[in-house]
Amino acid sequence: MMKKAASITCLFVDIGGVLLTDGWDLHARRRAAAHFKLEWPEMEDRHHLTFDTYEEGKLTLEEYLGRVVFYQKRPFTRVQFEAFMFAQSKAYPEMIALIAKLKIVHGLKIAVVSNEGRELNAYRIRRFKLGRFVDFFISSCFVHIRKPDADIFRLALDIAQTPAGQIVYIENTPMFVQVAEGMGIRSILHTDYGSTCAALASLGLQADGDICESGASERVEHEGLRA
Repeated sequence: MMKKAASITCLFVDIGGVLLTDGWDLHARRRAAAHFKLEWPEMEDRHHLTFDTYEEGKLTLEEYLGRVVFYQKRPFTRVQFEAFMFAQSKAYPEMIALIAKLKIVHGLKIAVVSNEGRELNAYRIRRFKLGRFVDFFISSCFVHIRKPDADIFRLALDIAQTPAGQIVYIENTPMFVQVAEGMGIRSILHTDYGSTCAALASLGLQADGDICESGASERVEHEGLRA
């Protein structure tokens, strides 16, 4: 007789690429370089040398931008650049609605496990009201650990006080899915709304049928944003 799988009591969810667009990805940086007429190769080299440190909460946004953009005099201000940077974040509203609905229907704990810098993270949580349905945020800037370091998942398990077998993790980066699965956390590689909805349903986490069937428009928008 097969052992029955443990019921799911908690969701771990990434922010960038799942609930929202990425906060400061390659495309956003290219748009910024074009908009502010910056030398793209130099900006990108400087970004890669220091961004991990910013996401680990060891640099402020001001310090990060001082290294990447404002290491020389510019014809624009930090305020203008930061406003452009923050404006790159867009919501995937149906994914947000899905997770919020699952929390209500199934009484789930919802935890964000995300790599984000502090100021971007705080802006995105506030702007898109993620605190309405997320119980706790294990953000790299708060805990000073970044995915794919397995310790961020160990910390999330400790904070959630939930066995790994009762958790599902929704993530759009294959390596991070593999790390979580290696720790016994069932994971869904998020590529679009519809497939994630179906994967959750297969684990017994059905939402309102109308929510899942309405995902076509978001799938088109999602793919367009990733292009």
